[in-house]
Amino acid sequence: MTDSQNSPKSSRQRQGGADDMPSPMEVLRQARAQLAELTGKAAETVSSFEQTEDGWVLEIEVLELARVPDTMSLMASYQVDLDQQGQLTGYRRVRRYERGRSDARRSGGR
Repeated sequence: MTDSQNSPKSSRQRQGGADDMPSPMEVLRQARAQLAELTGKAAETVSSFEQTEDGWVLEIEVLELARVPDTMSLMASYQVDLDQQGQLTGYRRVRRYERGRSDARRSGGR
C-alpha cells in the first residue's frame, strides 16, 4: 500500500459522501468570507452556530458604522444560512445596536 492510499484525505476523496462535508471551522470561515463579500463589511465575530437538517445557521456580528468613541459604533447581527457544503444560501440582518449597549431582550446570547 502506498502512502497516498493510507492518508485520510485520499480515502475521503475516493469514498465521497458525508466525509466530503466541510468541518465546522471551514464552515465558519466560509460564512464570514461570503458575508463580507456580499455586504462589503467585515465579520467581527460569530455569536451563534448551529447545524440543521438543511445545512448550517449562523449569527454573525458585523461593524456597520464606526464611531468615536468605539463604544458608540453601530453593530449588526446577521443570520446566515448555508447549505451542507457551506455555501451561503441566504442572509438577513436581524438587529442593529451600539457596540457599548447590552441587549436586554435576549438572554444567553440568543
